Amino acid sequence: MFARINSMGLFGIDSYMVGVEVDFGQGLPRVELVGLPDAAVSESRNRVRSALKNSGYSFPAGRVTINLSPADIRKEGPVYDLPIFIAMLRASEQLKCNTDEFAFIGELSLDGLIRHVNGVLPMVIRAQKSGMKKVFVPAANALESSVVNGIDVYAVENVNQVVKFLNGEEILEPVRFDISSQQNTRMFAPDFKDVKGQQEAKYALEIAAAGGHNVIMVGPPGSGKSMLAKRLPSILPDMTFEESLQTTELYSIAGALPEGVSLITERPFRSPHHTVSPAGLSGGGAIPRPGEISLSHNGVLFLDELPEFSKIAMEVLRQPIEDGKITISRANASFTYPCSAMVVCAMNPCPCGYYGHPKRECTCPSGSARRYLSRISGPMLDRIDIHIEVPPVDFEKLSSKLPSEPSSEIKKRVNAARKIQQERLKGSGVSCNAKMDAAMTREFCRPTPQAMALLEEVFNKLDFSARAYDKILRVARTVADLENSPVIDENHIMLALQFRSLDRKLWGR
Repeated sequence: MFARINSMGLFGIDSYMVGVEVDFGQGLPRVELVGLPDAAVSESRNRVRSALKNSGYSFPAGRVTINLSPADIRKEGPVYDLPIFIAMLRASEQLKCNTDEFAFIGELSLDGLIRHVNGVLPMVIRAQKSGMKKVFVPAANALESSVVNGIDVYAVENVNQVVKFLNGEEILEPVRFDISSQQNTRMFAPDFKDVKGQQEAKYALEIAAAGGHNVIMVGPPGSGKSMLAKRLPSILPDMTFEESLQTTELYSIAGALPEGVSLITERPFRSPHHTVSPAGLSGGGAIPRPGEISLSHNGVLFLDELPEFSKIAMEVLRQPIEDGKITISRANASFTYPCSAMVVCAMNPCPCGYYGHPKRECTCPSGSARRYLSRISGPMLDRIDIHIEVPPVDFEKLSSKLPSEPSSEIKKRVNAARKIQQERLKGSGVSCNAKMDAAMTREFCRPTPQAMALLEEVFNKLDFSARAYDKILRVARTVADLENSPVIDENHIMLALQFRSLDRKLWGR
């Protein structure tokens, strides 16, 4: 007796159809599970056996062969428990119904309860694209799977619910996506109205948010670098539905989707500690999972105290910052995850933090400041669009009773600028100025003759790289968009150049 059930598997961020086949034969009682299963999949036979017995069904005697096809892709995780259970019932004729249009996903407990699994969202998306009409998922995964249109998603708590529905003994309603019922992914974001002074730094972050540019802030302890960075989420542009879906898929695969959230609608803000390993940033494991840089996709990766990160960890970021994706290679496969994020860095100018301070003297030994700064490599610094010096705030500004501009007002300008960029770049697969390639930069970032003459003069004087040239033009384009200007003039170029001069001052580059 033979039965085949549809299920899904994960390969990096991509999902694929898996056929769960069960065959009963004569011979000594034995269960063989084939199709490149990992340890968690191999243990499914024991979970399914107990779930069958404790749910009132019989486990067939004789030789049982379970195959997971395609057999040349390694299967991992307990996601195949439920489809194996249903295939067992079908093959033993304890369940008599047509399941060709169904897909099944879920881990089983020994008493037949269906437990949460990671990566359900990309699996349901693939099931819908593959022509499946209905899919069963664990009740704990109901919210994230409900965002997929074109397929009926049934959230179930135990195997008896599934069997009764298939037999027509119980009616289940498919889950529906309701954005108003989900919890906020960010309950509270600090507001820029609390920041006193630092007008230049705040404007630089506004430009960065509008164009998706990378930023580095350098200043003494207590000048407000971390405070400014933590308020950046409050002015980031609204996410499109496609961006929300991409980000939610990554969090679903990583098992990091917040409870009660079906769709991530706020741009993520990730702030790993400087002791994070290179694998923690890039992703890792025998079958790699998304790291911090991928979990910040469409959002912000904040690296506080940048020189304290290991050199290997910092250099891991170089290629992903440029390409917007990261490829992790293992002996059996390579996995590619998207990581198009704003990288925001903060650092002191020296170990004691007071190198170049207007009032306090640096206490570091001779040469320490240069050695400290040299931990940031030239290629890494060259990939950061905007360099900001964050000076200490004087007493007069700190004690001022005048209200600062709130984040809500800044965000209006950011959204308006981002809308201009989306219209300009429609159909290109790019949504902001910072992600434009060289050809797009030449097409959309054309300064006036006077602005180009200024750029040429400064470029030759400061010996900028070709990468810096493109980044200056993109930042200038964002400044022009914030001013709703169709052309890039001298003032826009001057401001973009100002945000690229800090490395010449501190690093001497």
